[in-house]
Amino acid sequence: MISKSFIIMILTLFMSISFSAKSDFFDLSFEGIDGNIISLKEFKNKPIIIVNSASFCGFTYQYEQLENLYQKYKKMGLVIIAIPSNDFGGQEFKDNKKVKEFCKVNFNISFPITKITKVKGKDRHPFFKWVEKEAGYLSLPKWNFYKYLINKEGKLSSWFSSVTKPSSDKFLKELGKLM
Repeated sequence: MISKSFIIMILTLFMSISFSAKSDFFDLSFEGIDGNIISLKEFKNKPIIIVNSASFCGFTYQYEQLENLYQKYKKMGLVIIAIPSNDFGGQEFKDNKKVKEFCKVNFNISFPITKITKVKGKDRHPFFKWVEKEAGYLSLPKWNFYKYLINKEGKLSSWFSSVTKPSSDKFLKELGKLM
């Protein structure tokens, strides 16, 4: 007969293996705005900026700064991924095609954009669960345009709230460490 403590030990081991596998940044993926899969495995050994965004936010001008960074550093491997969300103040379109058109027409965005995605609450995307695990509750987005810098090894290097511009010295200094 199998002992109760043996079963508990096996279940604990299984749960810890499952949890650690799910918590690896490069195991995550997003659904792109065109329905394609954006697998983070594709971006191993590249610096990454991930930003939650919204088309009608007072911080939407940051798209232009992000696109400028992308154009400047993409040859050095920089990846930027925007995650449109309607979680804060209803400031995003409800249609992915409209989001894509808005980003192209107004900011000529050329970096990947995901479909409209939950970034808060229990149904939030696993990336934001990973962020909380890595940096705690305070790192979770409290509004649109929180920016997350991920190093080439898939570790959260730093994060910035909405009020920190991608063109700020503070942000650029941290980005420079990743390049």
